[in-house]
Amino acid sequence: MSVFRSLLFVISIACVFSLGGCVTKQSLDSLPASADVPITDPWWLSGKAALQQRLNVKTNNRTAKNVILFIGDGMGISTVTAARIFDGQSRGESGEENVLSFEHFPHVALIKTYSVDAQVPDSAATASAMNTGVKTRFAAVGIWADQPVDDCYGPQTNFPKTLAEIAESIGMSTGFATTDKITYATPAAVYAHSPLRTWEDDASMPEEARLRGCKDIAQQLMDFPYGDGLDVMLGGGYESLLPVSKGGKRLDNQDLIANWQQRHPEGRYIHSGEELRALKSGGEKILGVFASRHMAYSMDKNTEEEPTLAEMTSAAIDQLSTNPKGYFLMVENGHIDHAHHNTNAIRALSDTQAFAHAIEIALEKIDLNDTLVLVTADHSHPLTMVGYPKRGNSILGLVEPGGIKGPSQVINGLALSSDKRPYTTLGYRIGPHTRSSSEPISTEDTLSEGFHQQSAIAMPSGFHGGEDVALYATGPQSHLVGGVLEQNVIFHIISQALGWNAD
Repeated sequence: MSVFRSLLFVISIACVFSLGGCVTKQSLDSLPASADVPITDPWWLSGKAALQQRLNVKTNNRTAKNVILFIGDGMGISTVTAARIFDGQSRGESGEENVLSFEHFPHVALIKTYSVDAQVPDSAATASAMNTGVKTRFAAVGIWADQPVDDCYGPQTNFPKTLAEIAESIGMSTGFATTDKITYATPAAVYAHSPLRTWEDDASMPEEARLRGCKDIAQQLMDFPYGDGLDVMLGGGYESLLPVSKGGKRLDNQDLIANWQQRHPEGRYIHSGEELRALKSGGEKILGVFASRHMAYSMDKNTEEEPTLAEMTSAAIDQLSTNPKGYFLMVENGHIDHAHHNTNAIRALSDTQAFAHAIEIALEKIDLNDTLVLVTADHSHPLTMVGYPKRGNSILGLVEPGGIKGPSQVINGLALSSDKRPYTTLGYRIGPHTRSSSEPISTEDTLSEGFHQQSAIAMPSGFHGGEDVALYATGPQSHLVGGVLEQNVIFHIISQALGWNAD
């Protein structure tokens, strides 16, 4: 390198690291447009606008009054990307440039999801990490990692406190809304402590555990001992709340819904979408159970019988926001996960779209000056997006190649695999729907509600993915979200935002 070039290199480095930049540096706007990047190029202009938007982000150091934690069960980053395109294409757009409601949030982090004993986790361990601030074992709910399986009959002080337990103890309102059973792993982590997530009712527990005084998850929900109990509980799963004689599963002959109504005469039990929509804002305690097991997928829902996730979210905020001391609300879409397990991408993406809509509705009802909103997933799924499809290719369809690089074989506009078959952009690493080379496939097939994307490894059900998931944040203290974080840090960010002493 010549002396002149060396001097230029030193000056360039000095300019980069100087606080004020170089005096002779021209702004990008003052540079003349070139043939390669004309100033009217839409990508240039959108890039400048995006930069300005980042420059305008202001830190909100206020203490949060309220926190809403949204959990898209199984909503890995590939799911978010595919759902973004699906959402845009559902409105006739190309899809790739679309932005989901929560993707506008100014702060994002990657979250490591492993549990203490598994590289690839389940929802119980991951939801417990978010709600208690500590990681635990696979399939465990709200217990210490080293707590023995038979230690389920001790006092509540033996367990790590959940966000809802702390919030209720200081007079805040609390609640959750889920498309799953209200006793399923993710909602259970809000209020329960159990060595196994499967202990949803007494019929699902071993006799020894029942004899030792262990409480099933449904019983813990109804007997929640902090404050005056959870204020809003919305989802499916009344089979775990009712005795066999009333169409449920319970062997102890307890009608937990009737017990709850007797304990909370001011509360309301509802079991249809119409009843939910008829609620008035006013701080009532609400128990809404809309199905015997999980609620329906968003694209299959009869809204007279079951409310949408957006409606449940809206109703929950209306009820909880009357408390001047604030509230903690967890909202989950569990069907993203269920559809992925069945390699049914259209339902996974449709429910991700419904999840994003619920967040959009929440944002319309709250004040981000005092409400921290976090959106994340408990874990990922091995959904892949491959094949060099052209821009605007149906995210659910067969690959029509685009760009210079592409598959070597193309017939009738469709890319072919080595076995001379067209293939979809979306597929799964593992799951129940492998295909032989002789099995026909068409574009019409892939766009149908009953289509299942191909999986590479045959299993009765799809497995979870172990890669990091995203955490999106906006509102007070949302700037604490950034970098790569352990999943249990979410609890500590929420505690800090609310001004708690988590110690």
